[in-house]
Amino acid sequence: MNSAQAEHGDDRIIRETGIDARIALIVEPVLRDIGFRLVRVRLSGQNGLTLQIMTERNDGTMTVEDCEEVSRALSPVLDVEDPIEKAYHLEVSSPGIDRPLVRKSDFEAAKGHLVKLETAIMVTDKKRFRGKIVDADGEGFVLERDKMGYGEEPTVRIPFDAVAEARLILTDDLIRDALKSDKEARQQAKKNSGGDAAEDEAETDE
Repeated sequence: MNSAQAEHGDDRIIRETGIDARIALIVEPVLRDIGFRLVRVRLSGQNGLTLQIMTERNDGTMTVEDCEEVSRALSPVLDVEDPIEKAYHLEVSSPGIDRPLVRKSDFEAAKGHLVKLETAIMVTDKKRFRGKIVDADGEGFVLERDKMGYGEEPTVRIPFDAVAEARLILTDDLIRDALKSDKEARQQAKKNSGGDAAEDEAETDE
């Protein structure tokens, strides 16, 4: 992590390069100030030119209203900083259930679920992997391969500093766990904001 990223509290292990990285340095402190954390910045040629800011609350939740709040907060800052020379469309989105894994905590939370990933360097003579995360610590994680090739071990340990891109694969188990975690987070947020027990019970019974 460089000094600018450390100053802005960016704890992501997978980060942007080029113009995406410059935009990330602009938006990350704004997001933090309003209670959100950055997941990913991506500038693409979709619909002319689209700037996608993927973000979430610190508890992992993200509503449509949250997206609107983030958009309102980021638009004036991006207008002033003007990091993109051409006209573009700003799109604020949640990570989704099959989310990118960008923090060590994301890999820890993904234990037991299928992921696909690419590494920046060769790991056991490969750069592309698919399998279930079975363990994770401060330095890396252990992946149980989905399909083994000839001569391959059933598990492979991948250091975090080797990962270029990683994301969850959508499965029934992942959907079930995501819905459960989302409901728990919303109930906790309601309690923290002064919601009463009756509201919590009503939400649980939905």
